[in-house]
Amino acid sequence: MRLDAFVAAAGVVVSRSQAKALIEGGYVLVEGRRRKASYVLRPAERVEVTIPPAPPAEVEAEPLDLIVIHEDEDIIAVNKPPGMVVHPAAGRRQGTLVNALLYHWEGLAGLGGPRPGIVHRLDKDTSGLMVVAKGEAALEGLARQFRDRTVEKCYLALVRGVVPRDSGIVDLPIGRHRTARHKMSVRSRRSRTALTRYRVKERFEGATLVELRPQTGRTHQIRVHMAAIGFPVLGDRTYGRKASSSESIGRQALHALSLSFDHPRSGRRLRLEAPLWEDMAEAIERLRAKTRKAP
Repeated sequence: MRLDAFVAAAGVVVSRSQAKALIEGGYVLVEGRRRKASYVLRPAERVEVTIPPAPPAEVEAEPLDLIVIHEDEDIIAVNKPPGMVVHPAAGRRQGTLVNALLYHWEGLAGLGGPRPGIVHRLDKDTSGLMVVAKGEAALEGLARQFRDRTVEKCYLALVRGVVPRDSGIVDLPIGRHRTARHKMSVRSRRSRTALTRYRVKERFEGATLVELRPQTGRTHQIRVHMAAIGFPVLGDRTYGRKASSSESIGRQALHALSLSFDHPRSGRRLRLEAPLWEDMAEAIERLRAKTRKAP
């Protein structure tokens, strides 16, 4: 049977033309590979179909507070608060960074589709620096730098346990978890290269403040890598365990500290830094006090 006929017959879509559109869009894989709609299936071949998300409705502007780190005629840099989702998705149409950006900068509307000006992202509970493009040229220039890995990213994290080495490299490929599809894993069947450099900033009783510089941009990369070497980010319920009351800040203790990149207009190297949010700064002080009191 032809691939498009098989997908339609399986009930994934209602017509062969819809099946063909999925196949041509790269949403159908045969044994992990893209095939043409006319490909004739062989017995026992595995067909994987991903249903793309529906086009999002128009995003509304909302008067949400933002801390602006830098702004010029081409870019905006903000200190994203913890708990804020970057862009709207199914089930969450309000309260996102994009909603806030559209309120403060009306000119972003229509730039880059449903994610206006967005060239990278942070997890909901990760705080810190995000850079946003204000025009098409800046959007293309920044996106290219992130794609080519010329943007230098630096994070701070509180991790569980005392990291013994002053610095190191985690070079473990990352892919989708085999059974828990919302998670990533270093033991995935299909993984991609991922590398994170780390350096110890300060050691406490039972925890460590670590500076992290991911060289690649895989989903949940820092959280997965630190958990894989036995030092999960404090408060990370997905890859670690629930923090104790003395450790908890109500989220994962991960902050995007700085970004270095070439300004999309001038070409000048720019380094921007976002101060720690109060919850994480207070957690560090509590750990310092606890460590000083330890016998």
